[in-house]
Amino acid sequence: MPTISMFYGIIISMYWEKEGQHHSPHFHARYGEEKAEVDFDGQIIAGALPPKQASIVKAWALIHQDELRANWELAMQDEPLYKIEPLK
Repeated sequence: MPTISMFYGIIISMYWEKEGQHHSPHFHARYGEEKAEVDFDGQIIAGALPPKQASIVKAWALIHQDELRANWELAMQDEPLYKIEPLK
């Protein structure tokens, strides 16, 4: 799963499975053992993150919605994804 950003111990990745359940735009966030699927508005749609990290991921997603959408389009075409600026 390609990593597109990392910040504050959170790893953000994205991929798209042609035959899988990855048809609605989202990314994956991982913090320690916790994992979540997150939409581009920063809402957790599956899994869970600790509250503080969920807030951080939401802020990052809202700032980078355009880049996330662009990467989603690339992923659907099986193209390499761009790195996205971490939250500072």
